[in-house]
Parts: sequence; C-alpha cells; structure tokens
Amino acid sequence: MNMSATLALQQAACSCQSFYLMCKPRVTALVVFTAVIGMFLGSPGMVSLPILLVATLGIAMVTGAAAAFNCLIEQKIDARMARTRGRPLPAGQVTSLQTLVFATLLGTLGLALLYGLVNPLTMWLTLGTFFGYAVIYTIFLKPATPLNIVIGGASGAMPPILGWAAVTNSIPPEALILFLIIFSWTPPHFWALALYRRNEYAKSGLPMLPITHGEEFTRLHILLYTIILVTVSLMPFTIGMSGLLYLVGAVVLDAGFLYYAIKLYRTYSDALAKKTFGYSIFYLTVLFAVLLVDHFLRLALA
Repeated sequence: MNMSATLALQQAACSCQSFYLMCKPRVTALVVFTAVIGMFLGSPGMVSLPILLVATLGIAMVTGAAAAFNCLIEQKIDARMARTRGRPLPAGQVTSLQTLVFATLLGTLGLALLYGLVNPLTMWLTLGTFFGYAVIYTIFLKPATPLNIVIGGASGAMPPILGWAAVTNSIPPEALILFLIIFSWTPPHFWALALYRRNEYAKSGLPMLPITHGEEFTRLHILLYTIILVTVSLMPFTIGMSGLLYLVGAVVLDAGFLYYAIKLYRTYSDALAKKTFGYSIFYLTVLFAVLLVDHFLRLALA
C-alpha cells in the first residue's frame, strides 16, 4: 500500500471516530439502555428479536443525530469550555457542513427504520424527542433560562416511553412512571455537574443555576429534587408494577442519593459534587437494571 492510500485510510478512520464522538456515545448508551428496559417491561414475555434490534438501532441513530446537532449548534460555546473544547467541531476535525450532512442522514435513516419496521407511533415520539432536545432545549431553553435542564429534561426522559411504544404501540401509565423517574433524576444529576464546572459555565455565558442563583441555592434544589426522585422511584412498587426486589433496590439506591444530596448541601466541595454526579449515573443505571430483573423474576414465579 502506497503512502497516499495509507494517509487516506488514516484520514477516513479519523473522520469516522470524530463522527462517532459527536454522537456522545456515553449519553447515547444510557438513552438506549433505558429504552431497551422499556421494551422488556412492556412485553409480557421476551421481546421479538427483530423489533428489539431495529428499535434499538433506530433510537440509537436518532439519539446520535440529536447529539451531533447539539454539537453543531453549540460549537462556539464548546470551544470556551475545557470539558468540551476537545470535541471534533471546536478542534477542527470536521466541518459544520460535514456535521450537518452526517446528522441529517443518520437521523433520517433512524426515523425511517422506526416508521417502516417498528411502528409509526414510535417514529413520531422519537422525532418529537429529537426536536425537543436539538431545537427546543439547545436553541431556545439552554441559553435563556436557568431552568433549562428542568424543562428540557422531558426530552431526556422519553426513552422508556419510546421502548414501550415500540413493543405495544401504546403509552400506558407504567411507561409514564418511568418517564417521571428520569425527569426527576435529571436536575440533581446535571446540577451536580454544573456546580463543579461552574467556572467553565460562567465563561460560556450560559445561564446555569449555580451562576444565576448561586451555589447554595443550587445545592438546596439538588436536595429538593432528590426528595422528589425518591418519592417517584417508589411508584412502580406502589402501583403493583414491580415487587419486593425492586423496592429493596430502590430504597438502598435512594438512601445513597439522599446521603450525597444532604452532604453536598451541608458541606460542599467540588470533589463531593463530582462524586454526586458519578453516583447519579450509577443510580439510574442500577435502578432500571433492578427493575428489569424484578420484572423477569415475577414472570418466572407467575
């Protein structure tokens, strides 16, 4: 292989990696995980393998496209923040036009898969989620109000509904409870990050809660929203959607989140805020995993 061919392959690999990173793979993975949980909880038995694969792929593609559009819109803000200045767009690894074309094609293909091979309801819900995140949250809410993450959190809370709709073609109350869990989880999760990254957000010009209302106000609201989350997280058990296994798991996880929220409010440090942020991700992942295990255990014992 000659030098020019080797260089071309290296450039192609670099571009693929850049496009992959713009899809925010860790965020997308959490979205897809909660959507898959919704699929399994919505099915009385095993989910049809074709639906599971296609719905997962379609939701992942649209989520990745929304993340890429977010990177496109916020590239100047990303360039001012240490946490994000290494992203492909501010780093000059890809152009705005390339990002626009990539995100459009990826999102369109994902929506087409959902419409043609899953059901139209899932496609329209996923499109609404995309619009809510990439347009309403990113363009209008995020630069306008410190409550951006509360209002915009509705988009991030949609994946379980998308998964449930994929297998049932409906939106039952149980799916809405999963939505409420993630909706309540989002503010304390994000505000913990905003606290220890407050100097970067101040440089970005975005009206994040620690900047507009101060650290103590933010810590108080982390605690208040954590209390709301604890209450909402017990709803699957109270309505008979889950059993004792989930109840025990939820109580233990809730106790951990409350511990961090109370400690953060009383004795703040950036290190503690970072630990709280990390625990919040652990919390949501394990909570949904326990809910899934509880679901299959109850099916096995039925």
